[in-house]
Amino acid sequence: MFDLAYFGQTVLNGLSVGCIYGLIGIGFCVIYNASGIVNFAQGAFVMLGGMLTDVLLNHHLPLPFAAMIAVIAVAGLGIVIERIVVRPLWNRRAAMFVMILATLAVQIVIERATLMLVGDQPRSFAVFTDRPPLDLFGVAVGYQSLWIFAASLVLILLLAWFFKKTLVGRAMRACAINRDAAALQGIRVSRMLALAFALSAALGAIAGILVTPTQYTAFNVGTPFAISGFIAAIVGGFGRPFGAFLGGLTLGLAQALAVAGLGSEMKNIAALSVLLAFLFLRPAGILGAAK
Repeated sequence: MFDLAYFGQTVLNGLSVGCIYGLIGIGFCVIYNASGIVNFAQGAFVMLGGMLTDVLLNHHLPLPFAAMIAVIAVAGLGIVIERIVVRPLWNRRAAMFVMILATLAVQIVIERATLMLVGDQPRSFAVFTDRPPLDLFGVAVGYQSLWIFAASLVLILLLAWFFKKTLVGRAMRACAINRDAAALQGIRVSRMLALAFALSAALGAIAGILVTPTQYTAFNVGTPFAISGFIAAIVGGFGRPFGAFLGGLTLGLAQALAVAGLGSEMKNIAALSVLLAFLFLRPAGILGAAK
């Protein structure tokens, strides 16, 4: 017998985690648009956002300050990675395969360093608003899900404003269209690359802070999040930030429905099935031009 409330709960949970995938996917797109680089260390930024916030909360900092410091610290780490790992390879015009391997190595180094510093035990912290969930036609709507939806909407709007209205944002878009032409116009392309890594890392950290109260964080959660964000970016049309967000919603919803209907072991199968379906039927993604 069809249970409408259970179906609604499943959809809500899927869209909630889909927002997280979408934010991670946007991080992939921001760096790719500025440099043509696929940064597989993106998952480490998600893990560090939640991990650093938890560590700071344990040192009795209020949540807003802990989250702010974590985002700034992770954004700074993004700039460091760009400077000491990516830029030397980029300046030497290293092959894309080499850059991908380099970012994978960064992911592993960050995971091992986190393991040595904080241990292997999962960590979490309290939801932002500690109240009973709202009852919406039999669907329990947790306040943390509302925080995720609201924060995702605000970030999407801010990114749209940033890329369309600000000088720096338009310079980054110019680099995405043609880096050589942008350089001829006086745009410092290397600076745009550093800013892209900082922005991408900050988005990952925010995603990690939002999702940790509903799940957990640990040294090894970055890789699954990176894979899901990468799939979201492909499904949405790689290089299209809003498309990546739609791809994240699609992926989260597909996983939730698969788990609800067929069991938890179908979660990864659902993700790969969505990826394959788009690669075969619409390789340009949701917002790409149909072939």
